Amino acid sequence: MGLVSFESLAHGVDENTRNFLQNNSGVQFIAFMYIGAKHMVTGYDHLFFLAGVIFFLYKSRDILLYVSMFTLGHSLTLLLGVLWDLQVNAYLIDAIIGLSVVYKGFDNLGGFKRTLGYTPNPKAAVLIFGLFHGFGLATKLQEFQLPQDGLFTNLIAFNLGVELGQFVALTFILLIISFWRKHHSFQQFSTATNTLLMSAGFMLMGFQLTGYFIN
Repeated sequence: MGLVSFESLAHGVDENTRNFLQNNSGVQFIAFMYIGAKHMVTGYDHLFFLAGVIFFLYKSRDILLYVSMFTLGHSLTLLLGVLWDLQVNAYLIDAIIGLSVVYKGFDNLGGFKRTLGYTPNPKAAVLIFGLFHGFGLATKLQEFQLPQDGLFTNLIAFNLGVELGQFVALTFILLIISFWRKHHSFQQFSTATNTLLMSAGFMLMGFQLTGYFIN
């Protein structure tokens, strides 16, 4: 039961939000922005990946670049996925999102360098996984069969909310990481944190693949 609850928190939709999405009509800009922000703040699979992305970034310019690439990727597939009604299996998409967390934790631990002798292009990886994260968001919205009336504007609002929630969450994550960088225990902290990221990613993959084969 604990494991099921853990998985459901990543994309769970409370009853009030569910009722709103199923019965809304027309442009609801503020409401969709709020839902997008709440989804990102509670969607820890997205946050795990982003935490891994920024973990060893020290310059504000680099953080902005990588987060922007992730934003570009997930914004594109979020909008196109819903507007063009691109059907993708939600379990498999969420399993790939879990894989992205494993990938970034492994990368941060130097796994690719040790095993392959080189590190895959980190910018390309963030952009590509951002596309899958966007499809993950799109599949959740598609479940509610949103009406066409005001759909594009509502999606823009939802995406803006996602960015707002992402900004707030990343601010706290950066504060924690920056605090530890000032202490001698940062090496142990970084190793433990990225190992936990990999573990969480494997758990998310397991949940989603189990759901895929059961359903």
